[in-house]
Amino acid sequence: MERIKPRTLSGFMELLPPAQAKMEVFMETLRKNYSLYGFTPLDTPVIEAADVLLAKGGGETEKQIYRFTKGDSDLALRFDLTVPLAKYVALNYGALAFPFRRYQIGKVYRGERAQRGRFREFYQADIDIIGDGKLDIVNEAEIPSIIYRTFTTLGLEKFVIRVNNRKILTGFYAMQGLGDRAGDIMRTVDKLDKIGPEKVRELLTSEEIGVPAAAADEILRFIAIRGSNAEVLSALEGYRGRNGIFDCGLDELRAVTAYLPEFGVPEQNFAVDLTIARGLDYYTGTVYETTLTEHPEIGSVCSGGRYDNLAEYYTDKPLPGVGISIGLTRLFYVLQEQGMLSDALITAPADVLVIPMTEELSFAVQTATTLRNAGLRTQLYTEPKKFKAKMSYADKLGFPFVILIGEDEIAQGKVSVKDMASGAQTLQAPGEAAGQVKAALTERSGVKVIKE
Repeated sequence: MERIKPRTLSGFMELLPPAQAKMEVFMETLRKNYSLYGFTPLDTPVIEAADVLLAKGGGETEKQIYRFTKGDSDLALRFDLTVPLAKYVALNYGALAFPFRRYQIGKVYRGERAQRGRFREFYQADIDIIGDGKLDIVNEAEIPSIIYRTFTTLGLEKFVIRVNNRKILTGFYAMQGLGDRAGDIMRTVDKLDKIGPEKVRELLTSEEIGVPAAAADEILRFIAIRGSNAEVLSALEGYRGRNGIFDCGLDELRAVTAYLPEFGVPEQNFAVDLTIARGLDYYTGTVYETTLTEHPEIGSVCSGGRYDNLAEYYTDKPLPGVGISIGLTRLFYVLQEQGMLSDALITAPADVLVIPMTEELSFAVQTATTLRNAGLRTQLYTEPKKFKAKMSYADKLGFPFVILIGEDEIAQGKVSVKDMASGAQTLQAPGEAAGQVKAALTERSGVKVIKE
């Protein structure tokens, strides 16, 4: 029989158990933080009808979609979690209460060129707030506060949430007589961090987009406005009164930045940045991108914004929304590569490894049951191997505690509890051992996923 060489497709991540355990802690931290703000969990199908999924994709993403047929069905793999959400809300409108707040952590698929830190299959972690007809601007200010709390809980401190409003950009381009090309201009300007201002100018003035050279220079001057948040907003006031959409966007941006400190976001962690546009067409108002200040090479680690018309292809009901997404797989990969994931996290499959050292297993089984009843993750090791091999197994998997049960322990109705970190060993009854281990683990809890 010819054996097939095992391999994983390029652009698809598989983690070894310790790293997977850290990923699970990462995701659980997100779930807890999202729940603090009243978001409910949601899951949607990985495969959708292609016409539903592509109703309003836009941008480069649509070119990367995995699309295939099964019988007469034209199908596609979801490329993000926002479009399936719009379909879900439109489909279940009558059964939902608004504003509808959901979080979702799930895999998405994009057929882009696989490269270092870029994946074809990856987890996204999204939160969205959907309104019925209207959605108050306060929601657009609350989203960055959730980003701030989530990242600080994970262990990050040096990051900036960059905020802009697409209405400001749309209105400004209309002032330049370029309103019909606003979408193309925004998608181009959104590449500024990756390709630089000279290349952006070259693309803007290309035959494809057709921006006059003088207007391209004016666009680059506009998005280069810098300073404190107050200084940038003050500079924008100089354009007020020339376009109604611009004025609306400026009012919304002022409202968002005013609420952020009240939501607990320090000013050093957010900045008004006119270069932020977001590449997808469905964003209509406030937009966000989050970057790590000491690792700009990573790029945006959390982005999103306001969309007013995403569900219009599925329903005639206006369902405005705002949300953000974390490219979880890419962020995890980069943090791991940078050595920023904490080594102090417990990544063992259990808190305790029970090792019987006699052929009589009844007392060991009872002990394992006692520990599990106390809420401790417990593994029972009964393989017929030498003691050294058993302890090597415990070391390799990083069990915090090992319980040893030999003839002497069975005779006394007690167990030997070994703290693998300190090497200390005590003799206790199983119930007492459970209490000792739980207390020790509580002291060691609170370790953050990320170290800076």
